[in-house]
Amino acid sequence: MSLWDVWCYFLVAKGNGSMDFIKRTIELAKENVEEGGRPFACVIAKDGKILAEAANQVAQTHDPTAHAEMLAIRKVSQILQSEHFTGCEFFILAHPCPMCLAAMYYCSPDRVTFITTRDDYASHYVDDRKYFTLLNFYEEIGKPWQDRKMPMCHHPDPQGIEVYKLWKKRNSS
Repeated sequence: MSLWDVWCYFLVAKGNGSMDFIKRTIELAKENVEEGGRPFACVIAKDGKILAEAANQVAQTHDPTAHAEMLAIRKVSQILQSEHFTGCEFFILAHPCPMCLAAMYYCSPDRVTFITTRDDYASHYVDDRKYFTLLNFYEEIGKPWQDRKMPMCHHPDPQGIEVYKLWKKRNSS
């Protein structure tokens, strides 16, 4: 166990109901699996209270963005009327995928606590896709766009930058 693991454990063990939030996250994921969903859940708490919780709904909705974290983020942004999650903590069953990780960076919670790693669940859950596997997902996302397995092309148009200029003009002090 690393020093960082010990520190995280201390924060959770001494945290404001953190163990309850962890148990609730596990319970949500288990319920979702029992109902035919995927084994992922998210609880977002602030000031010792749950603001929102969600289980992965990809299998149920066929929406590839319906990850537990994304659904909970959408709920909390409406509750807080903000895209900034100051004072919030995420509790998630698994280390986040790149989409959810990026969304968490955007909303900037105070902390994210994940319960399992990809290595922990790799022998129990596989969700490989056309352009990535769970083992190479972060590597694939980190490549320059020209080197990714998913074909992408850059088609510059001078009018595209005009949208950003308009935004700057409308939002400058």
